Amino acid sequence: MQLQTYHPGKLLRPFVRAYLIIESEDGMKNTLLPDTSVVMAFRIRGKVYHTRENATDSLPFSVISGLRRTPRQVRYTTQAATFLVKFHENGAAAFLPFPVHELFAQTISLDHFIPRPELNAIEDLLGAATDHPQRVAIVERFLCALLRPAQPDLLIARAIKEIEYGQGTLSVGELLKNLPISRDPFEKRFRRTTGTSPKQFSAIVRMRNVITRRPENNLTAIAHTAGYFDQSHFIKDFRQFTGTTPGAFFRSGRYW
Repeated sequence: MQLQTYHPGKLLRPFVRAYLIIESEDGMKNTLLPDTSVVMAFRIRGKVYHTRENATDSLPFSVISGLRRTPRQVRYTTQAATFLVKFHENGAAAFLPFPVHELFAQTISLDHFIPRPELNAIEDLLGAATDHPQRVAIVERFLCALLRPAQPDLLIARAIKEIEYGQGTLSVGELLKNLPISRDPFEKRFRRTTGTSPKQFSAIVRMRNVITRRPENNLTAIAHTAGYFDQSHFIKDFRQFTGTTPGAFFRSGRYW
């Protein structure tokens, strides 16, 4: 597998974290873990299949995936290549005609809200491009056309930074102590902007921090640092997040 990363231009930088291009000459399987970013994907060549709840489907040419609480298995055929747009945690809302939380646990084709002729044109352009910088330019023009005249929600951006700084261990009550807003409107605004509740968002951040610490450290100590004082609770959450036990997970193959 080859993975190349490109950075967005100035206009899209407040909304898009990075562009990722994945190429697989021999085909591969991968486990996609829950993350805090909405992702848009364009299939350049080959086929990509995803498995969830024991059902396997071929992904269409262009899709967008919301946040989720469980892992997803993805299989790339030989000579497959995919272009990913990874949005900032509060960035996807500027491109969608509906609240981001409607995408939760969903992967849908872009033709649900973009005319098929426009997507056909993008497909043809990406297929005809001779290198990745050309593909980046094509996708950037497409995103700029979708971008609505709005700025990222600064209050939600501040809340996200607080959650990430606290490694997902802050409760909603603790988070609100530093924010000029009450609980109900905050939670609605957070879901509409990020795609999930602050509690679920924090749970994803917390578990990804556990995984980032890797198994060379004592797993019990890591779980305690992450705010888990009940080992069975930690293992239950870990299973939901990764689909397996901590020991089996860290011995397994590729995961993101």
